[in-house]
Amino acid sequence: MFRKAIRISIFALAAACAGAGLWAEEGAEQIPTEPVWDGKVPTLYSKGDKTFVISLGTINPMFYTTGEFKHVKNNNTLGGAGSLAYNYFLSPHFALGGEFGGMFSGTLGENMLFIMPFGMKATYQFVVAPFEFPVSLMVGGATQSYLDTNYLGLIVKPGAAVFWRQGPDWSFGLNAAWWWVPEWTESKDTTVFGNFLELTLSARYHF
Repeated sequence: MFRKAIRISIFALAAACAGAGLWAEEGAEQIPTEPVWDGKVPTLYSKGDKTFVISLGTINPMFYTTGEFKHVKNNNTLGGAGSLAYNYFLSPHFALGGEFGGMFSGTLGENMLFIMPFGMKATYQFVVAPFEFPVSLMVGGATQSYLDTNYLGLIVKPGAAVFWRQGPDWSFGLNAAWWWVPEWTESKDTTVFGNFLELTLSARYHF
C-alpha cells in the first residue's frame, strides 16, 4: 500500500512537472521581447523613417560681395553655430524636413553679428554601411541682427555630411555647409551677399 502510494505520488509529480514545462514554453512565446541589435546596418531606409539631428560647431565668415559682386572688407571673426533638424524619408534615399538654427560671429570692433536661419530642407542620402553620406539643400529665411540693425531675408544653405551608424537608434558625424545670406537694399552698392562656411559635429537619432 505504501509503495503504491509512492508510485502514484511520483507519477503525479512527473505529470505536474511536464505540464509546467509545456505551460512555460507557451508562456515564453507570448511574452514580448525587445528587438536585439545584431550589428547589421540597414543598407537602405524605408518610406516613413525619420531622423532628428542636433549639430554644434563653428562658422567661418568667408567673404562678402556687393550686388555687383565687388569684394567687401570682411571684419567678422570665427564664430559658433548650431541647429536642430528633422527629416522624413519619402524613399530609401530621399527625405524632406525642416531646420532651425543660429550663429554668432564677433567683429574687429568687438561687436556681435547674429543670424538665425529657418527653412525647408531636402536631403539625398548615399549609404555604404556602416557609413551614410547625406547631401542636402536648405532654403528659407534668416533674421540678421547687428547693433541696432535687424533684417529678415533669404538664406540658401547647401551641405554635405558623413555619418557613422553606431546602432539602431544613433549615428554620429561631421557636417559641412555653405551659408549664402543676401541682404538686399535699394542700391546695388549697399546690397551685401554674405558667405559663411559651417563645420559642425552632429548626433542623429533614428525613429
